[in-house]
Amino acid sequence: MPGAIYAEGLVKTFGEVRALDGVDLDVPEGTVLGMLGPNGAGKTTAVRVLTTLLRPDRGTARVAGVDVVAHPDAVRRAIGLSGQFAAVDEYLTGRENLVMVGRLYQMSGRDAKRRAAELLERFNLGDAADRTAKTYSGGMRRRLDLAAALVVSPPVMFMDEPTTGLDPRNRQALWDVIQELVAGGTTLLLTTQYLEEADRLAHDICVVDHGRVIARGTSDQLKARTGGERIEVVVHAPEHLPVAEGVLRAVAKGDGAVDPHTRRLTFPVTGGAKLLAEVIRELDSRGVEIDDIGLRRPTLDDVFIALTGHTAEAARDGGDTPADGDRAGAATTKEGVR
Repeated sequence: MPGAIYAEGLVKTFGEVRALDGVDLDVPEGTVLGMLGPNGAGKTTAVRVLTTLLRPDRGTARVAGVDVVAHPDAVRRAIGLSGQFAAVDEYLTGRENLVMVGRLYQMSGRDAKRRAAELLERFNLGDAADRTAKTYSGGMRRRLDLAAALVVSPPVMFMDEPTTGLDPRNRQALWDVIQELVAGGTTLLLTTQYLEEADRLAHDICVVDHGRVIARGTSDQLKARTGGERIEVVVHAPEHLPVAEGVLRAVAKGDGAVDPHTRRLTFPVTGGAKLLAEVIRELDSRGVEIDDIGLRRPTLDDVFIALTGHTAEAARDGGDTPADGDRAGAATTKEGVR
């Protein structure tokens, strides 16, 4: 059976720009899919199609088992959305914004006020709860928007780069909230440019570039595509480079690199910490003094560069789509979309 979020062959064009070029997705219920890619990759366009804010030119998509084109209102009742831009009413206080969202979701006045109070504290907005949102900083508005998306706990959530603009403390708080939601059975599609975020939260990661899914797998599976572990050694003296190179070549699983200027040697290996200990002993027995040594695993940034030739933060000219300047986090509606 298809997952809670399912897409097949999604295509969306804006003039000559092909924002989505045959995107396939399948997100099992109760899991997090991290959609990783640079600005312009198509992440926001995919979210807008899946949340009924854009109609695809071709392809099919179902969310919570409902076709997003045939029955958009039913989809909206089953999802929550936090877009790239804070969609808050500047003339209401933080508390009033959250209570309004709760009432639109048909919560009782008492429950809406209770939930608003909980979220204001959770997102460190308690002291500003009764100030109008127009007096909030950009980061505070972002946190208020995220809180509004969580007033109720819909079965499927979409978060489009939710931690952009948040400081480390509030980013960590949001990560905790996401983990609690998923533990309770929520399915989440999370777009991000933060490699650490995808590594930390996602059960599965899809890498998107130029409107296509170019790779998919767990964090470990994607990292394995770059060649696994490597030992990096920095020797103290340049004359020790040949000896250290001989030691590393004896255990390496492929060609390595030697940089005479930094006195750094890097070689791919297998064997983990046990092999590292053996290399340290061998270097010591040969009188090689080292300034630094470590067993490095590839990062998701390494993966992205290997797959695309550029970093995940690199922007493509023109942005994601001509529509991305709009507020992707559309105002709350009675049907339940944020």
